[in-house]
Amino acid sequence: MWDYSEKVMDHYRNPRNVGKIDDADAIGNAGSLTCGDQLKIYLKIKDGIVTDAKFQTFGCGSAVASSSILTEMIIGKSVEEVRKITNKDIADELGGLPPEKMHCSVMGYEALEDALKGYVDKDDLAQAHNEVYGEAKTEEKIVCTCFGVTENLIWEAIKQNGLKTVEEVTNYTKAGGACGKCKSAIQDIIDTYYHREKKAQDEGKTTLSPAQKILKINSIIENKISPELQKDGGDITLVDIDGNNVMVRLRGRCSGCRNSNLTLKSFVETILKDAIDKNIEVVEVN
Repeated sequence: MWDYSEKVMDHYRNPRNVGKIDDADAIGNAGSLTCGDQLKIYLKIKDGIVTDAKFQTFGCGSAVASSSILTEMIIGKSVEEVRKITNKDIADELGGLPPEKMHCSVMGYEALEDALKGYVDKDDLAQAHNEVYGEAKTEEKIVCTCFGVTENLIWEAIKQNGLKTVEEVTNYTKAGGACGKCKSAIQDIIDTYYHREKKAQDEGKTTLSPAQKILKINSIIENKISPELQKDGGDITLVDIDGNNVMVRLRGRCSGCRNSNLTLKSFVETILKDAIDKNIEVVEVN
């Protein structure tokens, strides 16, 4: 049985903003009934501000909760602010989702992106996409035919959430969760992404914007470093991020540190340097 936060259960039992807007300024779709989950989101926009949002969804409780919280997150915000919302923002607003249900937050992000495609000028959308993701969006290529998941969606899920395994990609996108024939293609995408990341770091460059770097540091600490420290009763708290300086509060020890003859601080720093940027420095604070 999956462990859901109280906020997930609240939005599942009492979903907000269910329905449709007949004169919507933007409409977005994600998923399909053949996959088991489908979401349609309607936006009303005036003077660049989302004044109303409603949704219709078919799926599990996590899909309902993700859709419901998303509408609350975007009402009253500017289109520019809404465009920057990621699937991690949706999951975090819910107090977290089980790994097997993260694809529900991705579906919300994908539906929102689809809605904004129909509203924002194409040239402006392309420019905004370049600013957020560091590259132009390529032609849509279906990787997982069972669930209709594109290469671009997998690439962006890896980039936003620091995914390292095929299983993680499946949890976030459903790709590879049926017949499994696309798992080798998913692994190729993972390998290509991290090869490019490593090459950029070796050349002293970065493919991450400041906002993306903060998101990725958070993800690495939450999903990789903290679980390793907790094995020996230790833990880490992220205090602040200032450029390449990552301020953390550390406690306890970790078996990984002893095995590699590293201090707790250097253990954290090594992981962040390898995963994100070789120029990162960890600063321990009280």
